[in-house]
Amino acid sequence: MDWRAWHDAYEEPDSGLAQRLVLVQQQVRAALDRMPPGSVKALSVCAGQGHDLIGVLAEHERRGDVSARLVELDEDNVFVARRAAREAELDGVEVLAGDASLTDAYTGAVPADLVLVCGVFGNTSAPDIQHTIAGLPQLCAKDATVIWTRHRLPPDITPTIRHWFAERGFEELAFEVDQSGRFAVGAQRFIGAPATLREGERLFNFVGFWSKELDG
Repeated sequence: MDWRAWHDAYEEPDSGLAQRLVLVQQQVRAALDRMPPGSVKALSVCAGQGHDLIGVLAEHERRGDVSARLVELDEDNVFVARRAAREAELDGVEVLAGDASLTDAYTGAVPADLVLVCGVFGNTSAPDIQHTIAGLPQLCAKDATVIWTRHRLPPDITPTIRHWFAERGFEELAFEVDQSGRFAVGAQRFIGAPATLREGERLFNFVGFWSKELDG
């Protein structure tokens, strides 16, 4: 998969990705607006070119409060994200070239107040989604907001994903569906007890949307 070319759909206003981006960015803005004054730590898992977070921070009044780590494995997308952060003069944004599925990628950046898990749950198996949600308390500060996405193609497991979040100490803030009904964007507040980061742990296997390994 050419993951840089995959991002081209963001430039097409009617594409599913572009519509999903609007919903994700709405939730990012809402999360920043809710947070009390002071510093904010943010994480983006499998950040791609950073559209979800950089696109909001570039114009948000809290931009100077935010220190963020975007984790992305694809070198071309890392280059694009770093350039976008630099052009927006977001000195607090770090784009880490690394494997977002491993907890090691988050050492020194947690606990975070805002965690984006966008474009992940549609590319992993259902058991891995559940395992990732179970591991999120390692990344989250108390009252952190987690924003996630998932397609709703049959079988639609978004109701199950919402249940898994509830089981792990999250309360739902929002659940939105794009115009096509194909993509869902959720926002959860972590009301449980933060956990210590366990380095060397794999949260999920990124197998790709069309992989036969996917079961939901």
